[in-house]
Amino acid sequence: MVKPVILTVDDEPQVLNAVARDLRAHFRSDYRIVSAGSGKDALDVLNQLKQRNTPVALFLVDQRMPQMTGVEFLEEAQKLYPDTRKVLLTAYADTEAAIASINKVGLDYYLMKPWDPPEVNLYPILDDLLGDWWATTPMPFEGIRVAGTLWSPGSHTVKDFLARNRIPYQWLDIEKDGESQTLVEGLFGGEAVRLPVLFFPDGTSLIEPDLAEIALKAGMQTMAAAPFYDLIIIGGGPAGLGAAVYGASEGLSTVMIEREATGGQAGTSSRIENYLGFPRGLTGSDLATRAVAQARRLGAEILTAREVVGVRVEDASRYVTLNDGTGAGGGLRRHQPEARRAGGRRADRRGHLLWRGADRSGVLSRRARPCRRGGQLGRAGGHVLLALCVQGDDAGAGLVARQEYVPVSHRPDRGDREYRGADAPHRGGGLWPEAAGGRGGGQQRDR
Repeated sequence: MVKPVILTVDDEPQVLNAVARDLRAHFRSDYRIVSAGSGKDALDVLNQLKQRNTPVALFLVDQRMPQMTGVEFLEEAQKLYPDTRKVLLTAYADTEAAIASINKVGLDYYLMKPWDPPEVNLYPILDDLLGDWWATTPMPFEGIRVAGTLWSPGSHTVKDFLARNRIPYQWLDIEKDGESQTLVEGLFGGEAVRLPVLFFPDGTSLIEPDLAEIALKAGMQTMAAAPFYDLIIIGGGPAGLGAAVYGASEGLSTVMIEREATGGQAGTSSRIENYLGFPRGLTGSDLATRAVAQARRLGAEILTAREVVGVRVEDASRYVTLNDGTGAGGGLRRHQPEARRAGGRRADRRGHLLWRGADRSGVLSRRARPCRRGGQLGRAGGHVLLALCVQGDDAGAGLVARQEYVPVSHRPDRGDREYRGADAPHRGGGLWPEAAGGRGGGQQRDR
């Protein structure tokens, strides 16, 4: 937890150093001591602390200062930190102003100079005030804060993105919260306010950001780490996450690209009762979290807030273009990689990438037969997958969509499956069964 701040303000350097020295001697283990030489400098410090959402427990301010008196400073400071305890340092001649400020700014106490010894005249008073502050003031949220209004479309887009990606945040409605409104207006210096505004724990902020900026700032991966991949998956729903897990587990270098949030529509479900392996059901968010963790553990990369806007073919490679135009070599492409099988030996793979559509039941087969016919961009169930079809008996990975090929027999002792439906091509414009399986009569076999 971040230490609360005790802010002391005095225009005389010797007095300021003496106050800070005595405060550190007694409070440094539980509080952060911050000093300022004028009321203006102190307000600048408070604005920075407010942007970081750092709590301020106590103001210890000298009354007689040039340009801005202690009471004038407290009037401005309480707009940012209304619950902070306020103590005024005064000389004998300033007692009238100190008494008047009790009603004007809600002064909690005033101390006469000098305060020696502090063990008698300073620490007991401040201990009592700080104990009351701890008992009555909730600790601020330590995370991303989103400031906006109820009818701001951009605010709702940002909130939905953070929620679907399971990133904690705090919502600040500037129409109902005066502190938040003051904080936001301070960023624009009198200019027109633009929403939403995101405040981060490190003190930085984003104004009207796009989703890619938020993802990058929140620590999510938005750029590919390698120029070439064996398997590129577009869409991070259940089918995409499943393909990422299966592809990475077979030793294929795998990247999945999701434009919004992993889990797809299923990720927003409050309860899923019919998912295999979870007899008591689970939430869509939990399912997506588990799948993402599993895919990453197996080595798959997951790019968030990136959208594929184009694909081009050059020789045996496919180039994928993202919406920001980034990507090594003009995009992500396949370049004759070697993939390690579960058994540990390598297979020389000479193949090419094909587009295949897949529904929620699309899975990667254990082995794939030679691909003799080119594919197209196919969609089914809201997801688009890029599948790798390779040549050779020791092949790697293909995609099977249950919608197109209905199993008519299954031998559990051998794991064989036969599929019927060779008289129609894949709905997404992909492979014929005999082309994918290398068998006549429309039969495809998984071994």
